[in-house]
Amino acid sequence: MRALILGGTREARDLAKRLVEAGDDVVSSLAGRVKNPALPAGEVRIGGFGGPEGLAAWIKDNNIDILIDATHPFAEKISRSAATATATTGTPLVLLHRPAWEKQPGEKWIEVSSMDEAAAEASTFGTVLLTIGRQKLASFAPYAATHFVIRCVDEPEVALPPDHEIIYSRGPFTEEGEEQLQRESRVQALVTKNSGGGLTHAKLIAAKKLGIPVIIVQRPPLPALEDTSKRPVRVTHTADEAFDALATLRKSGKPSRG
Repeated sequence: MRALILGGTREARDLAKRLVEAGDDVVSSLAGRVKNPALPAGEVRIGGFGGPEGLAAWIKDNNIDILIDATHPFAEKISRSAATATATTGTPLVLLHRPAWEKQPGEKWIEVSSMDEAAAEASTFGTVLLTIGRQKLASFAPYAATHFVIRCVDEPEVALPPDHEIIYSRGPFTEEGEEQLQRESRVQALVTKNSGGGLTHAKLIAAKKLGIPVIIVQRPPLPALEDTSKRPVRVTHTADEAFDALATLRKSGKPSRG
């Protein structure tokens, strides 16, 4: 079986490792937004496809039997392209999207639906920790009265708020480290996306312990998907579930090669 895995998430890497160990031919595609990313097992390509048409052509030209969308939960564009391209080519699609975080007793969540809304909420606090990556920081640029502590992996390339400091760091993070950062920076609010997973969950635990409100951007909806005999669709939440779904599809004759 020749599989194309979209995404550089930990779940994507875990699945690639299992498939390669099982003898499958795996190509992992990374967006290329992070310098020196952790690389998965198997073949790796970096960069976009040129929209759903380009992805469909790549699937055909490279004899892909099945596509696994293991992208970040907020990578809306590539997920839509994957849904369209697999429908066009009749390629089975497995969604591997980690579960979202759920609010726990004692947590102070301010739930918003967009980064602009998160920025407006953040502007009501004096010091705010941003743990949203670097792509959407421009939403916070208009707010000069708030001091923003920005944590990201690579240098931002967008407009930044006037009063800010940058901490370059890559997860996973510990509860102790997160608590120390929030305490020493005198953080009054934390901004994050509801990415789910364990790599960055410690910041929520620390915020709860310190009584710090969390401004959390909820996930966009998944693209509309129709499970048909031509293009089977499976929705999974862990690498193990995705691996089992692939095994089931293989037994049923989809994908047809391999």
